[in-house]
Amino acid sequence: MGEINWEEMLLPYEQAVHELTVKLDCLRDGFETLGLSSPIESVEGRVKRVSSILEKAKRKDVALHEIKEKIEDIAGIRIICRFVEDITHVVRLLEERDGLDMEILKERDYVSNMKMSGYRSYHLIIRYPVVTALGKTFVLCEIQIRTMAMNFWAVIEHSLRYKYNGQMPDAIKRRLVRSADAAFLLDREISEIRRDIINAEREVGSKANAVNELVQNIQLLYRVAPLDDAERWNEEFMALYDSQVDEGQLAELNRKVRVVAESYRAKSE
Repeated sequence: MGEINWEEMLLPYEQAVHELTVKLDCLRDGFETLGLSSPIESVEGRVKRVSSILEKAKRKDVALHEIKEKIEDIAGIRIICRFVEDITHVVRLLEERDGLDMEILKERDYVSNMKMSGYRSYHLIIRYPVVTALGKTFVLCEIQIRTMAMNFWAVIEHSLRYKYNGQMPDAIKRRLVRSADAAFLLDREISEIRRDIINAEREVGSKANAVNELVQNIQLLYRVAPLDDAERWNEEFMALYDSQVDEGQLAELNRKVRVVAESYRAKSE
């Protein structure tokens, strides 16, 4: 086999990375336009350098004519999420595209099944169609999905592995594993804080709805009941509200006020 025309060979990979990055950015923007929380924080893409492709082919004992079929990460997309649970959401969104604008070939869950090094991420290997100036073709692409904490660790680990030329001291390896565990604990803690905030917001919103409904019924009471009676119920509401009551107590008072208001309205009719 003659020499590879690398510029021509890598053209479809460059195009695939560009198209996928644009599509995923548009998906993220769609969530934000609808006022929804996007599971995608950012999207990065890259095509491996020729030197990296050749080094990996040598390490994996892949012949030059087999590179397109056996090197799965020449094209790479990295999706960064804020929360661990967002990874599952993004995977589901990509799986919904399977058979549409991509074909998912493999899934590797290194989030639940951490590598021995401490590495965590979710990988998808896809076959992606592109139409270039030279015609239609398919390329393999690796999509990595990880949190910001996982990405921070992976970037540091990669730079250290490169510095030590793959011969990292055991002491450094152990410390990296411990730091990976710490990063994952941070991810879990942040997710729990997020859940607590969401629950608190729901509780506040639910209480606000109960207060609004009670105020509306008291206003109705002022229209249909004697002023003294309406004032008495309003004073009870204000005393209850000032004491930081829960939603259940507000709902019970609301029920009583509604019964009184409906009784007076029935009499007036």
